[in-house]
Amino acid sequence: MEYTKCLIIGSGPAGYTAAIYAGRANLQPIEYCGMQMGGQLTQTTIVENFPGYPQGVDGNQMMMDFREQAQRFEVDLRDGEIVKADLSKKPYILTDDRGVEIEAESVIIATGAIAKYLGLDDEQKYMGQGVSACATCDGFFYRKKVVAVVGGGDTACEEATYLAGLCSKVYMIVRKPFLRAAEVMKKRVVDNEKIEILYETNTLGLFGDNGVEGAHVVFRQGLADEKKYDIAIDGFFLAIGHKPQTELFKDYINLDEQGFIKLEGKNQMTNKEGVFAAGDVCDPHYQQAIVAAGTGASAALDAQEYLNEIGK
Repeated sequence: MEYTKCLIIGSGPAGYTAAIYAGRANLQPIEYCGMQMGGQLTQTTIVENFPGYPQGVDGNQMMMDFREQAQRFEVDLRDGEIVKADLSKKPYILTDDRGVEIEAESVIIATGAIAKYLGLDDEQKYMGQGVSACATCDGFFYRKKVVAVVGGGDTACEEATYLAGLCSKVYMIVRKPFLRAAEVMKKRVVDNEKIEILYETNTLGLFGDNGVEGAHVVFRQGLADEKKYDIAIDGFFLAIGHKPQTELFKDYINLDEQGFIKLEGKNQMTNKEGVFAAGDVCDPHYQQAIVAAGTGASAALDAQEYLNEIGK
């Protein structure tokens, strides 16, 4: 059985920033980096909206910079992941994928959220070459181009509206005959002359020799008036939601209806004393690297204050 004052789970901007702050506070944290070190940003090509990188930076390089900074403060960075969590009593017991048990006085959950995809092979084929799950992150690269947004909820409407401010045309591919979004969001989309809504439409695949050049779609799939056709696009944006990585903690931590961790009060504290959350795992709204990093810092400061209070 190992012991730590602070165990950090996850290694995106939130996890690494929490590690930097916890390391500087001499908490000697252990950080489990997971199977995808660096989180979702490692699937991004160029990040242009994070302060400090005026020319933009490769997502992988940015996360390597974060990791190197955490190492400078003697954070115990570990590959692999936490596979079991017993938060029933303090100190908390967590087990990694090698069977190592760790007794932790405080825990920072920064496991992130994974964008939901349609499940098409072409989504992986064109990842970073026209396929994206974040309009705010990647929309800049499609200025004056034609893009498609998949989804019919608030997020899809927000993404389509944002992209319409950059692109020459935006298709919304909506599988239902209506938008599920709030009335104000619907009106914003419907009234925008740059946005064309393709109701009752599904995506069958993507095509292109040098990245995405178009999408194969079908209208009223499986019905008598089914119609298959292609649309010419330069970018394909998924906006059908995110799945937070909270399965491990659901028996102990309060979650919202989507599975995101609920925070208690003004800080990053969960309903469990000494357990904090940071980044996309507790943020169904913004899901931006800069926001995640900020909450990672907050979580580490909260953990430091908590440990001081209990005399650890």
